[in-house]
Amino acid sequence: MRAAEIRPRVPAELELDEREGYAWVAVTPFWMTVRPRGLPPIPGASVFPELNLRTYVRFRDSPGVFFFSLDAGSLLAVLGARLAFGLPYFWARMTVENSGDAVHYRSRRRSSGRPAELRARYAPVGPVFRAPPGSLEDWLTSRYRLFTVGSGGVRAAEIDHEPWPLQRAAAEIKANTLGEAAGIALLGPPPHLLFSHRLDVRIWPPSRRR
Repeated sequence: MRAAEIRPRVPAELELDEREGYAWVAVTPFWMTVRPRGLPPIPGASVFPELNLRTYVRFRDSPGVFFFSLDAGSLLAVLGARLAFGLPYFWARMTVENSGDAVHYRSRRRSSGRPAELRARYAPVGPVFRAPPGSLEDWLTSRYRLFTVGSGGVRAAEIDHEPWPLQRAAAEIKANTLGEAAGIALLGPPPHLLFSHRLDVRIWPPSRRR
């Protein structure tokens, strides 16, 4: 989408990271398994579905992502992430059902504000591949930093993971109002669909950037 369409929704301290003349917005549904370093799993906050709406940004030439919203099926995870990372997490009613390789994903935000819902069926349609350096897939997935902006300025959390094991995907989207809830018009079918069975990620607490 045109950068001007989402520029008002991204803090001025962050530069939109464009590709092929466009700003990109990603809707990312997945299962999250959380294991704090040195601690046992936390009941009710260790395994849950999550749904992100994000775009791609830079801060002083450092590439990363900025989240418009993050929905999760665990209230404890929502409260913890809001406190620890300052991210716009929301509690949602979420179900995930697998049928072979296909995933049936349903999420509806519990808050009384603008409706934020996703109902979709998606599945991989090709073999696993690693994104070639410099490709669109590499640009979309090789992001090792998330940014937040608040009263204390810009903060960044570093992320570490192996290159994504990707597959081409197909999807049937019955409802998607995440963009509308964030004040963004997501029109038409997704221009690019990718699937991954699993990725192990390590994330560090955010720190202030100057």
